[in-house]
Amino acid sequence: MSAQPTASSRPGIGRRLWLWLPAAVDRRVIVAAWATLVVQIGIVDTGGLVRLTGSGLGCPTWPQCTEDSLIATPEMGIHGIIEFTNRSLTFVLAIVAIATFVLVLRMRRARRDLFWLALLVGLYIPVQAVLGGITVLTRLNPYVVGLHFFASVPLVAIATALVCRVYAKPGPRVRGVARWYAITAHVTSAVVLITVIVGILVTGSGPHAGDSAASRNGLNPEFMQHVHSWPAYATLALTVVLLVGAWRTPPALRLTLWVGLLLAVELLQIAVGLWQARLGLPIVLVNIHMVLAMMLVAAMTTVVMHLKLPVPVADVILAADDGQDARAVR
Repeated sequence: MSAQPTASSRPGIGRRLWLWLPAAVDRRVIVAAWATLVVQIGIVDTGGLVRLTGSGLGCPTWPQCTEDSLIATPEMGIHGIIEFTNRSLTFVLAIVAIATFVLVLRMRRARRDLFWLALLVGLYIPVQAVLGGITVLTRLNPYVVGLHFFASVPLVAIATALVCRVYAKPGPRVRGVARWYAITAHVTSAVVLITVIVGILVTGSGPHAGDSAASRNGLNPEFMQHVHSWPAYATLALTVVLLVGAWRTPPALRLTLWVGLLLAVELLQIAVGLWQARLGLPIVLVNIHMVLAMMLVAAMTTVVMHLKLPVPVADVILAADDGQDARAVR
């Protein structure tokens, strides 16, 4: 008969917790990755509500809500509640980021990509929180407010990359598309970035300042709306090129699906943009437009993340094509 393990021979609680962590990607890791992306886009939604409802100074100080209170007081009314709620969501972001990092910690050697992406998200969140505090301390300076919004762009991109990589096979990867296609995709990414930046400037010139006493950036809002449309339509044209070219890419990349998703987000974004301009920038539509900007970043990142194939898959495709795509993946 085998000896029963004694209490002293059982692993300690620390060891049991370590063994409980996944050694490979499982459902817990996938859920955590998606939660990371959802909360990063969600904070843009609530942050937009703060600005669009004029609650940007609902908590007039930072990091406390007032000089004497960490939380909103009843005297501050609805604006204080909205602003403090948005601040509180930073802790949700932090909890999700910590949970995600812990879940990939045990596989840090086998999946270094997941480890570093999760770490980047966790390290970036405090930077974004500090920028949020600076916006309050500068009394909603439009350029600081714009920088605070823009800070979500790399966070959403990193979170999207994390989601893509949890579904990908580990190991080295090589380019699986023609060089011209990869260049076009990266140029499209740059134009998307320009579109978002110009959109931030447009918002900084418009009526939604976050507070009635907040200043504007002094740019002509009507002219800036036209300027904003130029990179937006350039993005649309480049995406159509990518979609046409996607039909000749390896099916394993699924680029037709991802570029099609990118195109759908762009069309919806353009439709909402035109609609809000004609209706005088109603709060609901402006907030949707802001969230769609982050979804655009996520969709574009997804396309870029699917330009490469794992090395074994790429080798199979090369053999099947009789060497035709050798220059495309090497």
